[in-house]
Amino acid sequence: MGIGTLAHTVGHLPLSQLTEKLRGRGIDFVQLALSKAISDIDTSLGKLSPGLACHIGEQFQRAGVRIGVLGCYINPIHPDPQQRRHEINRFKEHLRYARDLGTSIVATETADLTTYLTQDPERYEAIGWELLKQTVEELAEEAERWGVHIGLEPVFTHTLSSTEKMVRILKEVPSSNLGVVFDPVNLLPPTAIDAQEKFLDDAFAAFGDRIVLAHLKDVVVQDGNLKSVRSGEGIFQTKSFLEKLHRVKPGVDISLEQLTDETMNDAFHYVRSLMP
Repeated sequence: MGIGTLAHTVGHLPLSQLTEKLRGRGIDFVQLALSKAISDIDTSLGKLSPGLACHIGEQFQRAGVRIGVLGCYINPIHPDPQQRRHEINRFKEHLRYARDLGTSIVATETADLTTYLTQDPERYEAIGWELLKQTVEELAEEAERWGVHIGLEPVFTHTLSSTEKMVRILKEVPSSNLGVVFDPVNLLPPTAIDAQEKFLDDAFAAFGDRIVLAHLKDVVVQDGNLKSVRSGEGIFQTKSFLEKLHRVKPGVDISLEQLTDETMNDAFHYVRSLMP
């Protein structure tokens, strides 16, 4: 399994400096959010081209680091239709140029579950769901055109807030180009902190075959709430997760989160020591 992290973990830097800082760090791949990581190239909507995308991808290749996934974390249910359209178009542009950059995955989360709570306290979940479904249908059509994958990341507090909802969107948008970015800590309900094995088994049984990327961090309980920390500093059952992941998706990429430039090496060493 490839081990990587967010490219901007080492900073928001000119492309040549960014790739140089990533070189020789034991990083197999990065999750690249273009605007968060690269400071000297305008990658806003409309600026990407095959040539620019290939140039960026080549700089990472020369540093010995693969671009494993593009992070394009839009709000697919944004209340402002114009802003939502802008973000959808940006994601579609990432889908079109993903392969020129060297990857086939573009990932996003799905915005807060309570986005429409004040507008309609009784139907807010249904409103958010319908908008999410419409957006995902449009994005899936674009992904199919270009032969790339959308990675949807379910999060306990977001529109895709549960294992069941992740399964539902996969059924309601039956596209083989739609996949799952599985971050178990993000999806873990506070009520399941003492039943992690069951939570993991249920999730892998439900959508394990659709996982295109895994995220990994740790978790602690603080004032009754779950707080994310880097791997090795909490109570998440990392070894068990890695073993289950290996059985279901051998060779899948794992992106470590909650890291800094200074803690990256220790976190990588810890996770690699637990890998099957």
